[in-house]
Amino acid sequence: MTLAGRLLRTKPTDRIVAEGGHGEGGELRRTMTLWQLTLFSVGATLGTGIFVILGQAVPKAGPAVVLAFVLAAITALFSALSYAELAGTIPVSGSSYSYAYATLGELVAWICGWCLMLEYAVSVAAVAVGWGEYLNSFLHSLFGFELPDAITRSPGQDGGVVNVTAIVIVLLATWLLLYGASESAKANAFFVLIKIAVLLFFCAVTFTAFRSGNLAPFAPLGVAGVTAAASQVFFSYIGFDAASTAGEEAKNPRRDLPLAIILSLVIVTAVYVLVALAAVGAMPWTEFDEKGTEASLSYIADLAVGATWPGLIVSFGAVVAIASVVLTVIYGQTRILFAMSRDGLIPRVFQRVNPRRQVPVANTLIVAAFISVLAGLVPLGQLAEATSIGTLFAFAIVNVGVLVLRYRSPELPRSFRTPLFPATPALGAILCLVVMAGLAGVTWVAFGLWMLVGLICYFLYGYRHSRLNAEVGK
Repeated sequence: MTLAGRLLRTKPTDRIVAEGGHGEGGELRRTMTLWQLTLFSVGATLGTGIFVILGQAVPKAGPAVVLAFVLAAITALFSALSYAELAGTIPVSGSSYSYAYATLGELVAWICGWCLMLEYAVSVAAVAVGWGEYLNSFLHSLFGFELPDAITRSPGQDGGVVNVTAIVIVLLATWLLLYGASESAKANAFFVLIKIAVLLFFCAVTFTAFRSGNLAPFAPLGVAGVTAAASQVFFSYIGFDAASTAGEEAKNPRRDLPLAIILSLVIVTAVYVLVALAAVGAMPWTEFDEKGTEASLSYIADLAVGATWPGLIVSFGAVVAIASVVLTVIYGQTRILFAMSRDGLIPRVFQRVNPRRQVPVANTLIVAAFISVLAGLVPLGQLAEATSIGTLFAFAIVNVGVLVLRYRSPELPRSFRTPLFPATPALGAILCLVVMAGLAGVTWVAFGLWMLVGLICYFLYGYRHSRLNAEVGK
């Protein structure tokens, strides 16, 4: 077989599914219900973004920021439908990595997996870095004191030495994950219900100060303002695919994975729209400052009531939101690495399953150690923004994968079919590319460098240890 043939060789879907759940030394345990899978995706999506994003998006669109959230949700929906189809057809842990392996070949799968490494590891580190600041805000409101900057900020930030709080939240999430997927899912469900309750509390409080006059004019900056805000808030929807990383631990993956992905997007969209409407109804849009903190949800809640206790509750919600995101994203990272290791593209240690816990213990500890170092010691800067482009690239691959698999293997059993095929996945891929094109040049540079490192790693290790390539050589 030629080099091009090896690089673009696909892995049969029936083989990918048959290998599902099996690792070195044991098997993953199928314990997750539809409810838990849905909340996993909600937990990964509904993070700190909504707690701060309004201050940046409202000045661009005015009260029409509500429409911006709807437009961003529609953009995400195209990709979500493609994820739902492939998750029901190939219900394994690898998410878009495994889907790419089945449809576009090994090299594309590696690139997709490499993008996901950037997305998951750096994004969770960036989220963990902010936990100390939210924790301090909560402690200051409640007790009147704050933890020192030396342990709540990373090097490069004012007064930062080692971000101990970031390391602590990563280690707490790791401790839960090592107990097992079922226990982690229950903890996440608890976290998610708390943060949804806090956001609904915010809506209830701010609707008491709702003034219809604050919504006029509804779109002062026109269609251009709405689309600009939509591009910004789109990244608040990233994470709906988290359920697809649990394909080998779901009780009924073919039925539940597609439902969980769609349901999570619906829940998150409803919460975002409600929060946005409550916020712009309670405070004139001209008072939102995209460079300041005056438009944070805590500030708006305090303003609506004329007291500080509502903001305290909202700050608590932000602290819980980060904990949930850290837990679900580390989980997703370990399961994708598990699938890549099983294919031989990364070292075998990542697929070893503890026979008693039925979780990849070594994998989880390695990922936690790496993220702890990133969060505690490394100034992330622009690299954190590069996670967005990696995610969009993975989304585009999934959309193309649906097109390829439908035409190449129409006979495959599919528990969910993307409606309006082929328009839906085609539009999904195009929209991902459009949003990518609008990202800053420095983000593209970081992405390009990451891809270059990834290709070097693939040809030095992955290509030589690939199980598919080993079989060709026999």
